Amino acid sequence: MRVLIVGSGGREHALVWKIRQSPFLSKLYAAPGNAGIAELAECVAVGPEDIEGLVRFVHEKEIDLTVVGPETPLAGGIVDRFQADGLKIFGPTKAAAEIESSKIFAKEMMVRAGVPTAEFKIFTEAAQAKHYLIESEPPFVIKADGLAAGKGVVVATSCEEAVQAVTKFMEEKSLGEAGARVLIEERLEGEELSVLVLTDGENIAPLASAQDHKRLLDMDRGPNTGGMGAYSPCPFLSEEDFHKVLDRTVRPLLQRMAKEGRPYRGVLYAGLILTKNGPYVLEYNARFGDPETQVILPRLKSDLLPLFLEIAEGRFPQEELDWDERYSLNVVLASQGYPGTYEKGAGISGLEGLKGKEDVFVFHAGTGRDEKGEWVTAGGRVLSVTALGVTLKQAQEKAYQAVYEIRFEGAHFRKDIGRRALESVRS
Repeated sequence: MRVLIVGSGGREHALVWKIRQSPFLSKLYAAPGNAGIAELAECVAVGPEDIEGLVRFVHEKEIDLTVVGPETPLAGGIVDRFQADGLKIFGPTKAAAEIESSKIFAKEMMVRAGVPTAEFKIFTEAAQAKHYLIESEPPFVIKADGLAAGKGVVVATSCEEAVQAVTKFMEEKSLGEAGARVLIEERLEGEELSVLVLTDGENIAPLASAQDHKRLLDMDRGPNTGGMGAYSPCPFLSEEDFHKVLDRTVRPLLQRMAKEGRPYRGVLYAGLILTKNGPYVLEYNARFGDPETQVILPRLKSDLLPLFLEIAEGRFPQEELDWDERYSLNVVLASQGYPGTYEKGAGISGLEGLKGKEDVFVFHAGTGRDEKGEWVTAGGRVLSVTALGVTLKQAQEKAYQAVYEIRFEGAHFRKDIGRRALESVRS
């Protein structure tokens, strides 16, 4: 099979790494890919938002299957466009992908589906949102309606902080049109986690649970990011409870979307919080999570490629997924200044020494090559280091041992990925 992966981050590197192992693969492309992906696939200079360019490339190279990584092309209707030309593509249609591209749509769909979620109010005017905040008691969760690369959520512990978030999103347009409307939610208390499933719109094949670490700094401080690390599986969620969570948070949504003429096909990501009253949905994503993908795929023994193809063809995979029982933990190395402005071009050392290291995987997110062919930084989140271990503690130790072998100027990473899970196990 000739396969194209759309995207350029650590998630796409993990997908390329996994699909490269399939015996059904004959040729692998990535558009546009990155310097790390280029070691495993042929990278082509077509951006993920250039849908017509991607269609032309797929026709030209006679691609058998396209797999979409990021959310933006899904929201832009890449699946609809490919299907119109009879091209096989893994991912949801534009109508189904609205479950991520509009947080307001998602919340209203949850209500209609009976999915537990936080109480919320919708605002289209900044003045009304601020008045509501001043008259209410914190804490609040402020969410921009549209796509914001993981930067459209502010957890505010004071009215002042919440008002500042509304000003930033709605008046200063820090996120463009994505912040034209906002949700203000109650803040729920509990342990957060992510669950991912493959689905044909009716049936589901659960992947695994994972816990992302969104905040920039240790002890869950600082601004939200696209994700600073993750681990899988979540030790505080039993196998029985995992399936109960899916029954409450995933199946009802899929049933409702199909009923409303928006059947969802692809991978569905549910961001959850386990409260004293049970699981509540914080958000849905219409694609693989990042960095959750980098900890889930190293644990998956099954061949991913035929699963993607079957779903793209409207069939549901019948085989049971085979998993490595070990834990997987991932640490993201970011450029200084991320998630704000940052410099590019810093030299990276230590990567060659990690090649071939047992049960350690380095996924590239924002790297490039200089004129001498040396590794340099080229993004906010630069590298994603994953390790497997019999225990979560062992996976953590192996991941950080690898992280400390990597050097670049201004490198920033959290030093406590997995801390809360390890504490919960000890208690």
